[in-house]
Amino acid sequence: MSAYGHQMERGYSAQSLSSGGGSEGESRYIVETGFYMTSFAATIFIAAIAAVGVLLVTLLVTLTVMLQSCQSKSAGIIETQKLDYDYNTCNTLALHAELNNFKASHFPMSCRALIFQYIEEGQYARDLNSTMLVVENHFKSVNPLDDRLDVVLMDIDDVLSSNPQYANLSLLGNCIGDAKHLKHATILRIYMNLHARGWPIILLSRKPERQRNITIECLVSAGYGDWSLLIMRSEEELHMDAYEYFSRRRAALTKEGFHIAATISSHYDALTGPNSGKLIFKLPNPIHYDFWESKWEHR
Repeated sequence: MSAYGHQMERGYSAQSLSSGGGSEGESRYIVETGFYMTSFAATIFIAAIAAVGVLLVTLLVTLTVMLQSCQSKSAGIIETQKLDYDYNTCNTLALHAELNNFKASHFPMSCRALIFQYIEEGQYARDLNSTMLVVENHFKSVNPLDDRLDVVLMDIDDVLSSNPQYANLSLLGNCIGDAKHLKHATILRIYMNLHARGWPIILLSRKPERQRNITIECLVSAGYGDWSLLIMRSEEELHMDAYEYFSRRRAALTKEGFHIAATISSHYDALTGPNSGKLIFKLPNPIHYDFWESKWEHR
């Protein structure tokens, strides 16, 4: 090939390359990273994320509620344990107070609050009723001898203290006043049942002999009658404590030939000591407020 031919060939080749680089028909490829998702799949994906979010929120709320519930139960258990501890402690204090004739000032305020709860929630009434049933069931199975020397002793001051002539119930408040009237009704029922079964009943009082007339009036107005004997303190016995006074009077009754079948009282001073009888029946007593009665004891 000639030199001219070679030049023509090179020019043609250059033109071809130049025209090929600018051609619009030529395909172009662009490489991009990622993945392709249809709109339906995207919708499902978003719904799944929302469902997981709702489940997580629900789980969080449930755990929070459970935690609060556990805390409340724990607090309730602790509070119950504290109340049980206070109740048991106050019961122990009350027992020793009755045995040793302590007054309300010996008790912490928590015990004074519990005794209102004991009355207002009806436990005192249930305890009274249970004791009354024990007494009644016993005397259904035994009868006194015809010589009228088989006797039952009853502490009547529980009744006298419920009478406005002996105590100002407005000072006690409705709760304590109601408790005393409830005790009065229980003792009266025991008295009437014993009387109906032919038991001679001897009444015991810590009050002085000089109050005999008013005491009899109060007893009759309260529904009592036909007792065998009413024992009250002589002037010299006013200086004795109640335990010694009751012990001496029971000893005197025994010496006279009486057989004490039972003694009934809410106070240990009338139930303890020699010659207290074959059986003793202790009525429940809200001990913390007996100091109101002591104010009127020697008037």
